[in-house]
Amino acid sequence: MSQFNIVQEKNKLNDVMDYDAIVDLFNWSDEQLPELFAKADVIRQENVGEEVHLRAIIEFSNYCVSHCLYCGLRCENRKLVRYRLSTGQIYQAVQKAVDLKFKTIILQSGEDPNYRATDIARMIEWIKSRHDIAITLSVGERAREEYRLWREAGADRYLLKHETADEILYQRLKPGRSFLDRIRCLWDLKDLGYQVGSGNMVGLPGQSIESLARDVFLMRELDIEMAGIGPFLPHPDTPLANDPAGSLPLTLKTLAITRLCLPTVHLPATTALTTMAIDARRQAMQLGANVVMVNLTPLTVRDKYCIYPQKAEIIEEPEISLNKLKILFNDLRRPISGDYGHGLKKANRPSIEKKEVMI
Repeated sequence: MSQFNIVQEKNKLNDVMDYDAIVDLFNWSDEQLPELFAKADVIRQENVGEEVHLRAIIEFSNYCVSHCLYCGLRCENRKLVRYRLSTGQIYQAVQKAVDLKFKTIILQSGEDPNYRATDIARMIEWIKSRHDIAITLSVGERAREEYRLWREAGADRYLLKHETADEILYQRLKPGRSFLDRIRCLWDLKDLGYQVGSGNMVGLPGQSIESLARDVFLMRELDIEMAGIGPFLPHPDTPLANDPAGSLPLTLKTLAITRLCLPTVHLPATTALTTMAIDARRQAMQLGANVVMVNLTPLTVRDKYCIYPQKAEIIEEPEISLNKLKILFNDLRRPISGDYGHGLKKANRPSIEKKEVMI
């Protein structure tokens, strides 16, 4: 019996791909990858269809109070020129997204306390009162009541990557932060009715295949709606500057396995992945991905939101990026969706209680 059949038999009994089965998939050889990728693409077709969902991302501040060893926005990076967009600049970028027919915008920043919870709530209310568009927030760890305020203001989704489910590795890479606090934030967001996105980096220094399997297992237990997965790319102005980047094959394998384990999840071909290789986006779209982010941060500051170096499409107008994407998707025979791209839930997926998370 092939490993796929073994997994399918387990799913008939449990509707859950267990941790050991995920580890087995990560141990597949390079020669077996075409089979893995083909199966992931079939699962994508059957569960989320052919449409590609485009998201407009607006990075409104690169200030950050965190000390993450891998991130170019870390507060100790004195070489980075910092910026904050004015409310007017944010609204102009939103209008641009609406004019270009985007149905979702992502408002993202570093962990910047300069923006009070009420400031962000007013921003959400203003956008929602004027535009028929879904809003995803990605501003890091905040108090539950702040999350509640933004949800009540109209925010639809929240993106908070867990980065790694290896608690020891997490503590080393994110000094002063707690893995359990991160998970608590994710559960708070789910409790408050957000569509929740999380995700991890592939190739982090000290990461193992087992910890990658725990990443996928954690996202499965959290029952997230979106999984943002990309390679570790060392930034020259961080403590991990001399560490090797994550590998493209392992990142693609992680994407495919995530699609197998979370059939209905929205799975982006991330910008970090696209930065790694010119055809990486095409490859990701052929093994399970169904979402692409387009950067609408003003060009005057876009190169300053530098989580990792050589960020793809850093100097392109969004119209140019969109035209390139249309050519790619036409070649792949994948239509661009005209709806909001809200999260999908499999009807027979078992309910998950907080107490079940055992990472």
